[in-house]
Amino acid sequence: MREARGHIVVLLNNDVDVISSGWLEEMVSHALRPEVGAVGAKLLYPDGRVQHAGVFLGIGGLAGHLHQLIDRADPGAFGRAILTATVSAVTGACLAVRKSVYEEVGGLDEVNLAVAYNDVDLCLKIIERGYRNVWTPNAELCHWESASRGSDAAPENVERFRREADYLRRTWASKLDADPQLQPELLARGGKF
Repeated sequence: MREARGHIVVLLNNDVDVISSGWLEEMVSHALRPEVGAVGAKLLYPDGRVQHAGVFLGIGGLAGHLHQLIDRADPGAFGRAILTATVSAVTGACLAVRKSVYEEVGGLDEVNLAVAYNDVDLCLKIIERGYRNVWTPNAELCHWESASRGSDAAPENVERFRREADYLRRTWASKLDADPQLQPELLARGGKF
């Protein structure tokens, strides 16, 4: 990050393809707002279904993606898959943030969260500093999820993933158990967002 020269930093996985024009301008327009910390994009699987539309805390005891596996055009529960919204976290697969905010919160934890959940940790640190995180459906990209790094469920990754999940839980237990963006109506849908 020390090498970055601009005011806005974009974290972008090497397994993400741009599929819409104006995605970067959309994300930067939100990242420039003084009250905003991290900004996330709408990520789609190659088949057009939603992979990421923001992150809710508490899903699976830690955190999970909103509206995962719905059709690209589906508005989602209460229209949340088509409306720009405040969310507790966004995925680091495609995340824009002002460099000053990134540095203010200490950036990604590369020691305790080398692969998994470092984006959630970053977003929670951003919230602690008084900013809010935003997800926008107006920046669409295709994410080949874990195509280059492999699955966390692969035998060689299970132990690392468990350590990182345990660290996130120990560090953020109170936040993970009470996501302020998770309305009871969504929980009543049985986890189908």
